[in-house]
Amino acid sequence: MRPVSDTPLVSDVPLLDDLMPWSVPPLRLGRAWVVAPDARTLRARWGALVRAEGAERERLFRPTRARGVRTGVGALPGQSTGTVRLAREAGPCPEPVRVLHEPFDEQWLLPDHRLIDSARPELWRIADARQLFVLELGHVHQPGRATGPALLASALLPEGRSPGGRPGRIRPLYRRPDGAEPNLAPGLLPLLRGRYGCEVAPEDVPAWALAAGRPSRDGCRVPLPASGERWRAGVELGHRLLAAQLRGAHGAPAPRLPGGRRPYVRAALPAWPAGPAYDAETEALVLDGGRIAPVPAAAWEFEVSGVRVLERWFERRGAHREAEGLEGIGPAVWPQEWTSELLALITVLALLAEAEPERAALAAALEAEPGPGAGELRAAGVLPAPLAARRPASVLDHQEEGPDGQFALL
Repeated sequence: MRPVSDTPLVSDVPLLDDLMPWSVPPLRLGRAWVVAPDARTLRARWGALVRAEGAERERLFRPTRARGVRTGVGALPGQSTGTVRLAREAGPCPEPVRVLHEPFDEQWLLPDHRLIDSARPELWRIADARQLFVLELGHVHQPGRATGPALLASALLPEGRSPGGRPGRIRPLYRRPDGAEPNLAPGLLPLLRGRYGCEVAPEDVPAWALAAGRPSRDGCRVPLPASGERWRAGVELGHRLLAAQLRGAHGAPAPRLPGGRRPYVRAALPAWPAGPAYDAETEALVLDGGRIAPVPAAAWEFEVSGVRVLERWFERRGAHREAEGLEGIGPAVWPQEWTSELLALITVLALLAEAEPERAALAAALEAEPGPGAGELRAAGVLPAPLAARRPASVLDHQEEGPDGQFALL
């Protein structure tokens, strides 16, 4: 299969990097125990850490070149965590926050800069109730088969890595808190409004990218349409994809399958279910003696970066059972809330899979009748985006606590 970036026609299709120029590399946690599927586990791990002393505390912490128990680090923006050296820390557990640990896998993180090798503070400064993060996944090329979506969206701060560990790019929609200053190439919105004869909001650009974006070795390419009618249809599709992934955030409705269908527990799950199997005849997810149905086959087969999402989701929740140290601390029995999260995840995957024929039809239409390319955007002065648009905006309105309680004005 010839890489799409090899053809001159495709090379003129704008990259998402052109349209949303500011991006941040993935977070680098440095130690797996700071993230978990439930907040209780994180509090138990923190308790075990601060009860340990001396060399035992250092061993449990798992130091790296970037972080050790004596490393001086400031607080993450917006987080009220301690800043004393961890070697002396005896205080309560930092309040865990919900993050997107892996694609479609929402977990909990200890938001303490002392625990994370590279937390990307520039993202924490702008992470609020209005922010939307677009996650551009690292390209995975497997000849002869699709490997899943090129883009995901989240209201939660994403860690930014694919299930296979490939780094991606995190692209916030807004460069400042409170939905201020869209992270879009200057002049893009006026050009789209004039070209398609309709109002174009900042949120419409990532919605269009979710519907029309396609992976390439250069990054996600986002073809633009020739007509306003196709633009509006693609944006409407993209907003449906976006609403499913937001799972009720930003005022989006909770995802529901059409026709009143919904997955539910047909047979109770055991104390700890083994890895899942799929019964295609009854559309059931089989978990030892437990059963969840209906689960559409497309939801079971849904992949990201070539990895089946539901299997990976279960794998992450059982990881502590074979781990050591703080990573080995976790629930002894399957928590009820995980089952509720699983039902919601199945619904999201089913909705996204159901929309794939529409995405394929849009892709075919865009290939048959391409719209403005990167060359036209350059001629209009939209591209290339200025260097300042590729850097984080300055935030100078508050102080952030530095190491050992000192304050530094940003």
